[in-house]
Amino acid sequence: MNQRWPIVISADPIFLRPLRFRDRSQWNAVRAENRAWLAPWEATVPTKGWDTQQLPSYIEMVRTLNSQARHGRSFSFAIWHGCNLIGQISLGGVIYGALRGGHIGYWIARSYSNKGYITMAVELLSDFAFTTLELHRLEINLRPENTASQRVAQKAGFRFEGERARYLHIDGDWRDHICFVKENPLIK
Repeated sequence: MNQRWPIVISADPIFLRPLRFRDRSQWNAVRAENRAWLAPWEATVPTKGWDTQQLPSYIEMVRTLNSQARHGRSFSFAIWHGCNLIGQISLGGVIYGALRGGHIGYWIARSYSNKGYITMAVELLSDFAFTTLELHRLEINLRPENTASQRVAQKAGFRFEGERARYLHIDGDWRDHICFVKENPLIK
């Protein structure tokens, strides 16, 4: 990566910026307001034998996300519309070497859904992955019943690749996913 972290990626009317400590109250408010809206699609931690999930604090989360980005393993951004935090998008599982790939995940506040902002964010992050990181392949894995995310993947130029049985722990159970893929058009 030829840019130092943190970076900002922008295209009117949104921009992507890593979360900062001072974003905590806004991030917490958006997450609390959208808890029920996001629950069916959110990754959960299997807790067999445990009573509760131990999630990191906001400060720990931001520290971990920034450390991962500085080491080139994953890149997480808050999605901003003006001064409003409207969602989050991440490029995770970044692998270099012969694979040169990663996977994209995202969420958006209900009041900003169906306005094209997530598609724009996926396009911005894909461009960063392909031009700055020179990755070859990106994946978006999503639940088959999430038709809104299917439209996002398709509009952003990802093609359906296949099914993944019991792929990810979501909303308390192992859920089937479908995989959409986009390859770097700059690499032949």
